Amino acid sequence: MNKVMTRTRRHTGSRPPVRHDTRRPGGTPTRTAPGTGPSRTPPASATASRPRTAPAALSAPVVPTQTPRRPVPQPRPTDVFAERLLAVLSGLRPVHCMLRHTIGRAYDELAWLAERGPLRTTHGTRPVVRDIGYYEPRPGAIEAFARIGAGDRLRAMAFRLELGPDQRWRCTAVDLGGPRRPGADDD
Repeated sequence: MNKVMTRTRRHTGSRPPVRHDTRRPGGTPTRTAPGTGPSRTPPASATASRPRTAPAALSAPVVPTQTPRRPVPQPRPTDVFAERLLAVLSGLRPVHCMLRHTIGRAYDELAWLAERGPLRTTHGTRPVVRDIGYYEPRPGAIEAFARIGAGDRLRAMAFRLELGPDQRWRCTAVDLGGPRRPGADDD
């Protein structure tokens, strides 16, 4: 058995000798991840006009241009406040979570109503907002009503929102149509 020596030059160093590829202008093949196979490269005439860039493994992937997306519709302030008020009046959230979202007597009315738990149900059916309507008496003010359903029962809730100088909506009045807070007209 005769061994044939295929290398004519002796290589010194830790790396194996580089394969010289005459098809590439640099003379060295592009490195790829193990197991991915050789990469396809454009002919030398196509690369001569392009500026030299980072290897494909280091550059960011090219993302195709996307069509402009429609903006996500923002919920109306009446919808947001109806859900917040329902959560407080049904006992799911504490009253103080509405402290930043109310002005003046509205917080006192809400605290008084929440103590009595008018929308709490004993038979296990959680109340939900079924319908919301509103009227704008002037710009920056909304008077709204919500129909609250819990099982086969239907209740009404009315509230007023006003737009503050900081462009945030705040609740200024809450009413459930039942008994009113004593001394509410004295303020």
